[in-house]
Amino acid sequence: MVGEPRAARGVGYALSHLPPDTDVPWWRVVNRRGAISTSRASGLAQRQRALLEREGIVFDELGEASWEQFGWDPYG
Repeated sequence: MVGEPRAARGVGYALSHLPPDTDVPWWRVVNRRGAISTSRASGLAQRQRALLEREGIVFDELGEASWEQFGWDPYG
């Protein structure tokens, strides 16, 4: 939503430096397709998806959440 080229890199950098006991809701950050981009190897992707699903987020068969469900068009 930042709308700046390479802004995702800055967001990723900031999130990767959060302390383990942070109260920042990092799991709410998904990529522009509504998909999870965290590392699958570390188990973070599964944890992130579970946290999002607990908040009512629904993923399709491609693992993407619908932006329209939340009233936002990322391309509009």
